Amino acid sequence: MPTRLSNYFLRTLREDPSDAEVTSHRLLVRAGYIRRQAPGIFAWLPLGLRVKGKIEAVVREEMSAAGAHEVHFPALLPREPYEVTGRWEEYGDSLFRLKDRKGSDLLLAPTHEEVFTLLVKDLCNSYKDLPLSIYQIQDKYRDEARPRAGLLRGREFTMKDAYSFDHTDAGLDVSYQAQRDAYERIFTRLGLEYVIVQADAGAMGGSKSEEFLHPTPVGEDTFVRSAGGYAANVEAFRTLAPAAQGWDGLPSAEVFDTPDTPTIQTLVNRANAAHPRPDGREWTAADTLKNVVLALTQPDGTRELVVIGLPGNREVDLKRVEVAFTPAEVEAANESDFAAHPGLVRGYIGPWASAGAVLGEASSTGIRYLVDPRVVGGTEWITGANEHGRHVFGLVAGRDFESDGTVEAAEVLAGDPAPDGSGPVELARGMEIGHVFQLGRKYAEALGLKVLDENGKLVTVTMGSYGIGVTRILAIIAELNNDEKGLIWPAGVAPFDVHVIATGRDPLVFETSELVVKALESVGRDVLYDDRAKVSPGVKFGDAELIGIPRIVIVGRGAVDGIAELWDRRTGEREQIAITDIAERLG
Repeated sequence: MPTRLSNYFLRTLREDPSDAEVTSHRLLVRAGYIRRQAPGIFAWLPLGLRVKGKIEAVVREEMSAAGAHEVHFPALLPREPYEVTGRWEEYGDSLFRLKDRKGSDLLLAPTHEEVFTLLVKDLCNSYKDLPLSIYQIQDKYRDEARPRAGLLRGREFTMKDAYSFDHTDAGLDVSYQAQRDAYERIFTRLGLEYVIVQADAGAMGGSKSEEFLHPTPVGEDTFVRSAGGYAANVEAFRTLAPAAQGWDGLPSAEVFDTPDTPTIQTLVNRANAAHPRPDGREWTAADTLKNVVLALTQPDGTRELVVIGLPGNREVDLKRVEVAFTPAEVEAANESDFAAHPGLVRGYIGPWASAGAVLGEASSTGIRYLVDPRVVGGTEWITGANEHGRHVFGLVAGRDFESDGTVEAAEVLAGDPAPDGSGPVELARGMEIGHVFQLGRKYAEALGLKVLDENGKLVTVTMGSYGIGVTRILAIIAELNNDEKGLIWPAGVAPFDVHVIATGRDPLVFETSELVVKALESVGRDVLYDDRAKVSPGVKFGDAELIGIPRIVIVGRGAVDGIAELWDRRTGEREQIAITDIAERLG
């Protein structure tokens, strides 16, 4: 039976929703695919569910081809497994926590590693039960601080998460590659451009981690790539540090008055005017050592300050800092922090004190001091003297100060050398559509997942985790396929194969349209039939453009002559076609 618009649950909107930030959000709401329930939370309407189902079907087919078996876990889960692995606290405020009537702690799962692990522990006890790959397509919940862009970053979203279980590392490599290959097939079938980049595992843990990013200007992730083939997101980028050098013959550090120089630029200007370099080159921001004070709040509430020294021509990248200090929450030090540490002289902070003390050891601050990897032994810097209105010139790393370690906190800039030596990198924006991890034995060890190996010895199982954002992919496809009038779905994910429109009031038009619909269904086409009798052709055409089914058949006045119009929404072309030829043409 055809789906008739006269009794289909669909209401299109002529005006854009006021909260829509991106094209996909605007058009999916206007065309009747989704409706907002709360920030980052959407209801799915019949059209939206059909497209979502098409994407899920592709995922299921390729998961099956990769040897994975589908299961389904609840979204509401107990606290205990997540507490064992430490993620009850690690997830911090992003985890939805609740209690039942008996006071037991529950959560809405942001991801399901723990319960997958426990299921396999319950059912598998021998290496003969492995390798095993299982997956689900399930809703996830994360209390995003800033849900935005419709389905691109919500608090409830649909995800395919798969998990592999092997008893050897070699087996994990095979399982990982099978899933990685399946992802490439999935994204190719869905018509999505993707870049595979090295990634940080974050709260997931594990060793090898790769993201599938779709390059797009609306992407929230920055990634880097070189002409030589290197690709990584900025969180995983590792700075190519210069070699340390000696300091024999370098002059002693000197402290100068530098009034009214609380910023890097004012400091550089003052240095060039009052203290020019002896070699004639001008001082630049890269010659300065900027010291940034951050506050780290651990999951247990413990608060710690840390000072990061980095070249003055770089800013701190918040995403890189968050990865470096995970699971702590990171923010700039506030007024109270500075008041509690009078040794931190704002605008003039440095790793060198006037008494010759080293920050983090005997300085007046007593705060942990970390530096950018470029701050190596023998490098000279202009930096704060920890006194108001004064800076130290010629401060040499290794000779005049030491750090408590290095940290990848500085922004990555275009032209930075790729860590694998493949040349300078360029920066681009992307949206994560898939992520594959080699988790290793982190969760299996925590939850006691062991099997007997070939020698009858208990060994800990090694795992992989593989996620695809189903609803995010839907939004990205919508972002890519539209024009000023509405959506234009690729044929493989469109909610229907053909949109048949009956125009006018002549009964013959509707009788002919019924025949066209039956003919299309007889060749296996899924048809949306606009049979609304009292709706003008203009409204019907406007709805068709907004809804975005790529192939449209218009039955109108030409029906008396056995002619209809075939409208290709993708190209905009319209052509006359004999009604008797429609089924064969579109079959």
